[in-house]
Amino acid sequence: MEPMAQRTGSADLPLHGGHVPAWLSARMASLGAVICEAIVQEYGRDELLSRLAHPFWFQSFGAVMGMDWHSSGVTTTVIGALKRGLEPVQDELGIYVCGGRGKHSRRTPEELRAIGEHVGIDADALTKASRLVAKVDSAAVQDGFDLYLHGFFVTREGNWTVVQQGMNTDKGQARRYHWFSKSRSNFIDEPHAAIDGPAQGEIVNLTDRRANASRSAQLDLLSTLGPDKG
Repeated sequence: MEPMAQRTGSADLPLHGGHVPAWLSARMASLGAVICEAIVQEYGRDELLSRLAHPFWFQSFGAVMGMDWHSSGVTTTVIGALKRGLEPVQDELGIYVCGGRGKHSRRTPEELRAIGEHVGIDADALTKASRLVAKVDSAAVQDGFDLYLHGFFVTREGNWTVVQQGMNTDKGQARRYHWFSKSRSNFIDEPHAAIDGPAQGEIVNLTDRRANASRSAQLDLLSTLGPDKG
């Protein structure tokens, strides 16, 4: 059965340079892990995924951990901190963190395969979901933001949340996209429950139901192309 997913929202943030100091990075990893442990023990693993999939909760989480409340860097630092902080207790909690920024995002399939072998969940289905989510936010939704960060949170039951971020250097902004696997929608038919941020002109959104005819026509055209086609 195909995994179901819903785009739960997005947030626009100013691009900030610089690096998080080592003392703050270590503190964020420790504090973030403790908060996640408390949520899992009190409410369960899926509740943690649901909260990470909420743009405003994620932003607030980063601020509580010590990051600037409106910075684009909150995405990178929160994902990195949770990856480091949860790693020692991941088997106990049943929560695993894959991906990250740049080269780390490209290691997501490899990390998912290792988790699949270790836990016994379908790594191929998770890898497919990871790639589809990235494709939707980069190709089906063409809004001027180029993806450079992909964080994949998965439980031992195979449920997942994706938090990924794109950059628009001309506007000096980053845009974060959130997905949650436990929903009624699929990957391409209006998966967005909400998009939060100021209007920035027209975009190409092939996930909109009004674009169904155009999307189908493009898929038909692509099926006629290739080395074996006339």
